[in-house]
Parts: sequence; structure tokens; C-alpha cells
Amino acid sequence: MKAPLTILLSLLGLTLAARQPVLPITSYDYALPENNVSPICIGMGGLNVTNTNDFFASYTNPALIGSNDKSALLTSFRLADNDELTFAQAASLSSALNSKQFKYFTLLTKQSAWTYQPMARVHISEMQQGKVLYYDYQLDKVQATLAASDKSWQPIGFGMNLKYLAGRLVYLHGADFIDDKVRGFSSDIGLTLQTGSMTYGVAAYDLISRMWWENYDAVSLQRRIALGAQYQSDNLTLNGGLQGKLSRSTDTTFHLGMQYGWDMGVRRSGGPRTAQGLAVRLGMYSHDFSSTSAINYTFGSGYNYNILRFDFSLNNSGLKIKDSEYLFSLGVGLP
Repeated sequence: MKAPLTILLSLLGLTLAARQPVLPITSYDYALPENNVSPICIGMGGLNVTNTNDFFASYTNPALIGSNDKSALLTSFRLADNDELTFAQAASLSSALNSKQFKYFTLLTKQSAWTYQPMARVHISEMQQGKVLYYDYQLDKVQATLAASDKSWQPIGFGMNLKYLAGRLVYLHGADFIDDKVRGFSSDIGLTLQTGSMTYGVAAYDLISRMWWENYDAVSLQRRIALGAQYQSDNLTLNGGLQGKLSRSTDTTFHLGMQYGWDMGVRRSGGPRTAQGLAVRLGMYSHDFSSTSAINYTFGSGYNYNILRFDFSLNNSGLKIKDSEYLFSLGVGLP
């Protein structure tokens, strides 16, 4: 009697499994250059594992805040050409702070950072070949960054990101709406080494990760690694690096960037000095630099006045300015 019952339960399980719709998410690859949240990084070619002057540095290399002794509150937001925005609309703060464009919020403290980021906001609702398509996916990240430095031998920095992930997927399967939730965690690690005017860095993203769906198998995020080197003088910064997958198949991107800054601080009537600066950034990245259309060109600028700072960047593929993506950030220093 047990054998027929076992066979019946097995067939029932196979039938139910066959009816279970396939999870429409097939890629969990979020550490891409175009997803970077820092206009400083984007302006300099889309990769930063060496520049400690980037206040969003914990995103790409947590080791970069190992020597940080400042506190700041910063947010970044993105504008794309999806909605055919005019320049006036793009410059409008209300448009820029639209929830679907918000990118990153971080509190930077001494050798640590606390971050919230909406990692994914995808909404599709349309009619295609007589069928209604509906797909709504959201994934949020809360991140803690811890870092330290050691100057007893050479200036070495090391750090780690610990990330908690939570999201929800609602999609239409036939005539039924499928509603599923996901929880998970991930981690990044980074290392920097400074010798004279040169800084070297390495970071591994989503090295250990897991996402648990309510009704689907658990999955891991795509692991990636980035390497970079930087030359720093009083006003000029030059960097280069590469980023790719930690797997047999790779889609490595190569990054080049530069920044030139002007210190415009002044001292009036013997009073305290006004901290004021301006920076201009240029860069590019590509998989192979085989043609103009295969290259992403980047440009950016930044201005700081005492405790306030503003940065922006432009990222476009193949010099198609009308298809550019704009990233802005606002920050304020804390006592």
C-alpha cells in the first residue's frame, strides 16, 4: 500500500510543479558600471576602487573609507531620457526627486557608512499581440560599511559591506496575478594600498550572497571583481581599472578616467578660510574599444562650498548625447 501511495504523491508533486509558473527574473547582476550611484565615479569612467575623495566610495570599494575622519549626509538621483524630459524639467528638483529616479542615500561617518538603496524598480504594463503584460519588481538594499586602515608598514585600507535585501515581484501569468516576496543578504570586500603618488585597489562584489523567494528556489547574486590603479598629484587625478565576473564566462569592462580640481578657498580679513573647490572629470569605458558605438563616454563636474557639495555626471554610449543618462548628488558635511 505504501508504494502506490508514494507514487501517487510523487505524480501529484510533479503535476503541481508543472503548473507553477517560471520565475520571470533570470538575472541577479547588479554591480554593473551603469548602475553606479556616484556622479564622481561615473564622471571618471564608471569605476572607482582607488579614489578616497569620492563620498560614495563605500559603494564600489568599502576600503576607501578606512582613513575617513569626516561625516556627511549624501543622496544621489538619476535622470534618464525615458520620459523625453526637457532641460527645464531635468533641472527641476521635484522631477529629479521622483521616487523612480532616486538612487542612493548614505550617512558617512568615521570609517563607516550606513546606506539605503532601491536596487531595482521595474514596472511594465502593456498590451502585446492581444495579451496583457504586467510585471512589477522592486528590490531594496540596506547596507552597513565597516572599514579600517593600517599605516605601520604602508598605508593599507580594508573594508566590508554587509547588505540586507528585501523585495517583491507581482506579475501576470495567464489570468492570474502571482505575488511573491524575497529576502536575502550579500557582502562585498575591498582592499587599498597607497605608495607615494600611486594608489592600488581591489574589490569583490556580492562575494557571499543568497536570496530566498517564498515560492521559488533560493538564488545567489552574480559575483564580480574590480581592480584599479590611480595617480594623484595636487590637482590632477588619473585612474584606470577593469571589472568582470567571477566566473568562467566574463564580460570584462575596461575603465579610464581623469579629474582636475581647483582650490578656490579664500581668507577674508584674517578670518577663517572659506573651503571652496571646483572639479572637472572625463572618462570612458568599454568591453573592447572596438568602435565609437562600443564605448561609453562620461563627463562630470563638482562644486563644494564649506559643508555643501554638488556633483553631476553624464554617461552616454557612442557619443549619442540625446540618449545620455544624468546622475546628480547633493551632500552636506556634519560636525
